[in-house]
Amino acid sequence: MICPYCNGKAVLVSGETIYPHRPDLAQKRFLLCEPCGAYVGCRPGTSRPLGRLANASLRKERMVAHAAFDPLWKSGRMSRNEAYRRLAIAMGLHQDKCHIGMFDEQQCRVVQSIAKNL
Repeated sequence: MICPYCNGKAVLVSGETIYPHRPDLAQKRFLLCEPCGAYVGCRPGTSRPLGRLANASLRKERMVAHAAFDPLWKSGRMSRNEAYRRLAIAMGLHQDKCHIGMFDEQQCRVVQSIAKNL
């Protein structure tokens, strides 16, 4: 994976590298761009990314987007799949392409406003 920020090549690392203070994440895998520090988590047991590489600014936007969106399904008001289906419709995206881990900063801000009305 090539980093969209610095064009460096991301390498596979363990959670110990990304979160040395979090032993609970030590066994997880991440793709890390060592030159600029952008990273993304991997699907369990693989080196397949869960989304796209994110720098600190994008990671912050994603956390805010999740904080606005996740209560919709964590509350039991709707299933996670239904929440993402509704989000995809509202954003004009195919459901397969609708995941916060794939979004850029602007899309994360859109999630925040849409989540208020779902």
